[in-house]
Amino acid sequence: MAALLLAVVMVTLLGWLPLTATAQGRNGPSVTQMRLEQADDGVYLTAAVQFELPSLVEEVLDKGIAIYFVAEAEVFQERWYWTDRKVAQVTRHMRLAYQPLTRRWRLNVSPVPITGTGGFGVSLNQNFDSLSDAMDAVKRVGRLRLGDLADIGDEAQHQVVFRFRLDTSQLPRPFQIGVVGQADWNIVAERSAKLPLEKQR
Repeated sequence: MAALLLAVVMVTLLGWLPLTATAQGRNGPSVTQMRLEQADDGVYLTAAVQFELPSLVEEVLDKGIAIYFVAEAEVFQERWYWTDRKVAQVTRHMRLAYQPLTRRWRLNVSPVPITGTGGFGVSLNQNFDSLSDAMDAVKRVGRLRLGDLADIGDEAQHQVVFRFRLDTSQLPRPFQIGVVGQADWNIVAERSAKLPLEKQR
């Protein structure tokens, strides 16, 4: 009887695990859009990321603790005789925090890491009335300047790698220790694709 019960439990678990993995893969962070555009002053990448902010991360934000996101893009030139050559790389750092006095959300965007000790440096600041609006801005990574056309090249298509992640290394030290191994803090999305260089309208 015990062996039969154990077999039923094992079959149930084996049937449940793939469904869980599939559901997690379907609902996990993903890069839903990438576009490469040529403007008069250079080449830009626009990308969109889709993910749900876990309730645990929302609770940390509600307590007035800032969280940080990083978006990175690389462009490679394909070479048949050697490994691909990196021709451009850009990083965008984003700091999201709740302002209790104004009851608004502030998003700081900078090309360099945003640290509490070093100040915000050269950064773009935006204020939002709701967390939903602020997260929409975080998920739309627009106009990442990759460089001049002369540096990137005029090939018909370019190999682009885009990465987006929640940067837990910027959290206060007690939180860094607490988030180890917690899936809620593992927000990572990556996509690699060959993109045509479109003329900006």
